[in-house]
Amino acid sequence: MIFFSQKVLRKMPGNWTFVIVTDRKELDAQIYRNFSSSGVITESKPQAESSQHLRRLLREDHRYVFTLIHKFRTEKDEPHPVLTERDDIIVITDEAHRSQYDRLAMNMRTALPNASFLAFTGTPLIAGEEKTREVFGDYVSIYDFKQSADDGATVPLYYENRIPELQLTNEHLNEDMEKLLEETELDEEQEKRLEREFAREYHLITRDDRLETVAEDIVRHFMGRGFPGKAMVVCIDKATAVRMYDKVRKYWQEAISQLMDDVASSFDERQDELTARLNYMSATDMAVVVSQSQNEIRDMKEKGLDIRPHRKRMVDEDLDARFKDPDDPFRLVFVCAMWMTGFDVPSCSTIYLDKPMRNHTLMQTIARANRVFPDKINGLIVDYVGVFRSLERALAIYGSGAGGKAEEGEKPIREKSALVDELKSTVSECDAFMKENGIDVEVAEQVDASGLIRFIDDAVNALVKTEDIKKGFLNVADRVERLYKAVMPDPEANAFAGKRDLIKPLAKKIRSLSPQVDISEMMDRVEKLLDDSIAAEGYVIEDPPKGFDQEHLVDLTRIDFDALKRRFEKGRKNTEAEKVKGAVARKLKEMVRLNRSRMNYLERFQKMIDEYNAGSVNIEEFFRRLMEFAEELDEEEKRTIFEQLTEEELAVFDLLTQPDPALTAKEKKQVKKTARELLNTLKKEKLVLDWRKRQQSRAEVWVTIETVLDKGLPESYTPDIFKQKSKAVYQHVYESYYGAGKGVYAGRYDAGGVGLRR
Repeated sequence: MIFFSQKVLRKMPGNWTFVIVTDRKELDAQIYRNFSSSGVITESKPQAESSQHLRRLLREDHRYVFTLIHKFRTEKDEPHPVLTERDDIIVITDEAHRSQYDRLAMNMRTALPNASFLAFTGTPLIAGEEKTREVFGDYVSIYDFKQSADDGATVPLYYENRIPELQLTNEHLNEDMEKLLEETELDEEQEKRLEREFAREYHLITRDDRLETVAEDIVRHFMGRGFPGKAMVVCIDKATAVRMYDKVRKYWQEAISQLMDDVASSFDERQDELTARLNYMSATDMAVVVSQSQNEIRDMKEKGLDIRPHRKRMVDEDLDARFKDPDDPFRLVFVCAMWMTGFDVPSCSTIYLDKPMRNHTLMQTIARANRVFPDKINGLIVDYVGVFRSLERALAIYGSGAGGKAEEGEKPIREKSALVDELKSTVSECDAFMKENGIDVEVAEQVDASGLIRFIDDAVNALVKTEDIKKGFLNVADRVERLYKAVMPDPEANAFAGKRDLIKPLAKKIRSLSPQVDISEMMDRVEKLLDDSIAAEGYVIEDPPKGFDQEHLVDLTRIDFDALKRRFEKGRKNTEAEKVKGAVARKLKEMVRLNRSRMNYLERFQKMIDEYNAGSVNIEEFFRRLMEFAEELDEEEKRTIFEQLTEEELAVFDLLTQPDPALTAKEKKQVKKTARELLNTLKKEKLVLDWRKRQQSRAEVWVTIETVLDKGLPESYTPDIFKQKSKAVYQHVYESYYGAGKGVYAGRYDAGGVGLRR
């Protein structure tokens, strides 16, 4: 919606107004937050609080108006008013279903007779809802579950059947019950009707002994997963959500007690693993999140439950934000209807379903687990109630772009057994790759501990022979690890444990030889793209990732090059060369990050690697060139001492003097003084918080640079050179100083400007 509205503003002349319409308070609040946080809203809060407020907003001149469709209601016997006859209003509707073709929708179209209407929905039309097509027209664009998984926009979903043995299977679930339960939320009367009309099925699902079995299994399954993502337990109603919370807490504490005993009695290599598991479980928080209703304290009390502590947490804590934060220990939530739609938590990887569901409600629920998140290879739907038949029916509607039945083998959700097959295939692929590169994997299974260490060292030496071989192995090794974790806690994972335990240390050792990826430059590019695209006013720049902290920096001045040469001659040449290449790459990236004038070093380094990978030079010559290049970098780093400048002063000095003009010793001294004065002036007066976001602040920095340089640079700078240097210095300042003391040099210098090693 944001991209669409911004493109209209860029491409289509006119004073456009966008009216964003939803039918639920939670969705309205979420969509408004999304627009606001992206920075496209620059006016006071244009969110309708009442019908009267909506009318006022529509009669005024606003770029965006946010409202529930219910705000288009009229008083009894009041004629439906025409609020505006403007034809440059675009109404954007979220979730284009039932509420969009009833009386409220008619009121909306009466109020805005000349507006255009566009509908978005994450759950396409279910069978029998052709009325929606009559209102909005046919699909403009379709992007289905399978496409999004194929594109990497979402992760695949896998289904795991864990129905208790005595549980009613899905063949016996009454479809009328499913229809009743697909309501977004049950009020008290609906819950009582549920118990009256479906006493057998309802009481079967909510039987105490059954809930005990499910709760115990949830604890065991949650802690046995490979990827430790967050999880949601979806219960049949609010009372059951509270009961399930109590039961899971009980088994959780029992598991913690058992772990404490195991840690105390363990003196082998498993103690660290058990301790980490204990710490994780002890820190994990869980909560109930359900909607509030009248007389809920009394009604829950009649069922032997106390809702008050849960309601207090829902009121006092921002559970929404905590669950979305991947680092927050709030990892398990119990719900029955809330958070099922319009609630994105990328780190959520598991949905425990214990509620009959169907069609778009079921699809919205399972989609909570398909968001992309680092190291998350798939989402998992754990079924305790038997929704698979309903799931297949829903996928027949939603799984293919045509809105019809998905082709065989094209379903975007598969049995978990498919993961096992994929893991088996990937392990075989990894074996074949290693054999192609001279590594006999079977040898590793027959040697003792010392022999295994030698095997790993030899294997690493073979796998870093070229960049292509190294990347190829790391790629397949990563897939083995992700799939292995995804299969856990399925016992079938044990069949692959031996191979995984060999592949993992190989990949780890290879990575230890190479530099960590520095993403700070990419973060800056993304930030600039956002600025150019949506002009995000008020956006707070976060500290850039610290890709080169002390743990990962390598001080080349402390390398014993003679000893390294001797090891190279005697040892595994590919491995030793990879070590030097990694050390050089780490140091070079840091040096270029601090001083862009060193880009020529980076180009030379890449050319050196390309020539080796192409076979133009052998390993001995490549190693010799690496050693010479490392010594050059050492000399370049010492230039701050020779020039008597800090690293950030040297960066400005180099921009002003390379490649021209030619300067005398006296003129160079004058340029150094100017560089110092410029940085002092900018940092004290101009580089304020978020200065890059505001046009006026950027202009002030530009003017300051030109003024100081014009005053301080010698006359040998012609007007053309002066213009070129001013632009280069401004670009450097823009990329390196984020404002308020933040930037690529933050933490590297004390208040006096003396160079310090981090």
